[in-house]
Amino acid sequence: METLTTQTRQKTDYKDVYQTVTDTIIQQLEKGTIPWHQPWTGANSKLLQLPRNFETGKKYRGVNILLLWCAALNKNYDQSEWATYKQWEKQNEFPRAREKSSKIVKYDTIKREEDGEIKEIPFLKVYNVFNRCQLQSYNPPAQDQFENLNDLVEKIDVVDEFIANTKAMIRHSTEGAHYNPNTDEINIPFPELFKATTTCSATEGLYSTTLHELTHWTGGKHRLNRLERCKFGDKKYAAEELIAELGAAFLCSGFDIATVEKGDHAGYIDHWLKILKEDNHFIIKVASEASKAVDHLENLQPK
Repeated sequence: METLTTQTRQKTDYKDVYQTVTDTIIQQLEKGTIPWHQPWTGANSKLLQLPRNFETGKKYRGVNILLLWCAALNKNYDQSEWATYKQWEKQNEFPRAREKSSKIVKYDTIKREEDGEIKEIPFLKVYNVFNRCQLQSYNPPAQDQFENLNDLVEKIDVVDEFIANTKAMIRHSTEGAHYNPNTDEINIPFPELFKATTTCSATEGLYSTTLHELTHWTGGKHRLNRLERCKFGDKKYAAEELIAELGAAFLCSGFDIATVEKGDHAGYIDHWLKILKEDNHFIIKVASEASKAVDHLENLQPK
């Protein structure tokens, strides 16, 4: 995870940190909001952008993206810049009185003697950050009007180039979208089969679906090798599905496009609530794998 230049952190037992992170995601799901989808939250709202640290300029990674998206959704923030209090203070910027920080996490290690050997034990630190919207100097920009969605799929050259640079084998048919690890091929329905929804244009539906399957493609045995012994219905399969969901969400956010919504919204949410409540390490692990998948795809782009 990203390195922060200031050491504003909360001393918390690492087991509690995993539960706190998981509870944050669960709270959003229980509200009926899927924090890794990129929904329109109102007639004048903008899509959530990938959060980045104001001082370093680096994008946050893994579960920190989800944590900061949850905070932005809860508090209607329309800015993607975050920093610790000390980082804002260096720029003579200060949060307004009574503004509450949002939590992110960072892996670290401590040295501990076990059986006569010094071992490095991994744990999670909690850091507190503030969004630009919380600063005394912040003035909200004029909101853009919501664009009408339509059923026509339009080419987005920058996304087409990104996909083409991966050299993934993609074919179009009337079948559903899927990645076949045996043939190493991605199947995507014909563009004209995609229709606009209340939250996603036909164009965004096509591209977000393709990026979802492309994230699965990164798990092939000649790439990140995540798919070995992954069987339908087991926990590894569930993890892989969420990795693809998050990978597509991270990529779509970078391209400013919405992610396609799920048909059975309530059933989809119930499925993930069940898994997260059973394993409070699950979301952190899969979010980390999703960032690795995105890294792999970005490393295939021309330098």
